[in-house]
Amino acid sequence: MRKSALAVVVAICLIAGVAHAEDLKIGAMPLGSIWYVFAASFVKVIQPALPPGSSVEVIPRGGGIGNPVVVDEGKAQVAIANTSTSNWAYNGDEEMYKGKKHQNIRGLLGGLNEVWLVAMLTEDYIKRTGNDTLEKALLGEKPPRIIMKPAGSTVPPTARMTLEAIGTSFDKIKARGGSLLQVDVSQIPQLMRDGRADLYFESASPGHPATVETSTTVDVRFVDLPDKSIELMAKHGLKVSPMPQFFKGQKGPVKSIDFGTNLIAHKDLSDDIAYRITKAICDNRDALVAEHKAMSGFVVKDAWRPENVGIPLHPGAIRYYKEKGWMN
Repeated sequence: MRKSALAVVVAICLIAGVAHAEDLKIGAMPLGSIWYVFAASFVKVIQPALPPGSSVEVIPRGGGIGNPVVVDEGKAQVAIANTSTSNWAYNGDEEMYKGKKHQNIRGLLGGLNEVWLVAMLTEDYIKRTGNDTLEKALLGEKPPRIIMKPAGSTVPPTARMTLEAIGTSFDKIKARGGSLLQVDVSQIPQLMRDGRADLYFESASPGHPATVETSTTVDVRFVDLPDKSIELMAKHGLKVSPMPQFFKGQKGPVKSIDFGTNLIAHKDLSDDIAYRITKAICDNRDALVAEHKAMSGFVVKDAWRPENVGIPLHPGAIRYYKEKGWMN
């Protein structure tokens, strides 16, 4: 009788749509990155919206290139990613993903904030060499010691395209006396202060922790990306967009490209949980922006739009946007 009663209860719960506790993992980036900070704030609003007994863990690694793969392979159910990289991963961009399609990923929301590829030269390097533009630094005498994040971030492949578009490469830079150091983002400001690098490539947005720390503690100059580099990256779906003056070391806007930021999920995440996550973030937009001014451009009624998401939407997210009347 007890087994029969239990079976009836289970059946009723299923019919009623009672949600079960979920143990979610959210892919972000390492400590010191703005995505880790974003993800920690997302947890604050997502956790109360989930069924009782649920847990949410932020994965402190990954990045724009790696996170779509992490979600596609089921190592995280949800992740912060770039609009551009999500699209590249879904369609198997030859340059970034070597033709392998990652089509288990779905969009929850997009347009979270703008993220620019930026290049900073130290004033000490400029004084020593006279190379006061990125093109002069990469092609002229006394090539720079370059520092940036490791593989998994959008920075290495786009920095590589920046070099290749003007006829050079990391190998050529090293052969001519320069160097390349790839380390965790949290280590970069200290290494810059120690004089270990001359050129810092970063994916930056207003308030980006490592960029703020570096630009306020090291004498650096933000320089334009070369026109040829911007043209090449535009062919790979990156948005041509100057970065407004946000940081010390900027004399004004700098020529750059924008990766865009979205939140993605595995296609097998339940519709109910996808709905709850989307609703929690969108409904708490103002509280999130109060914590992170970098998200001030997040417009919730446009969070579903293809240009902000880059990949097909999850059905649970679609439910939310239709309830709000933002989608037909």
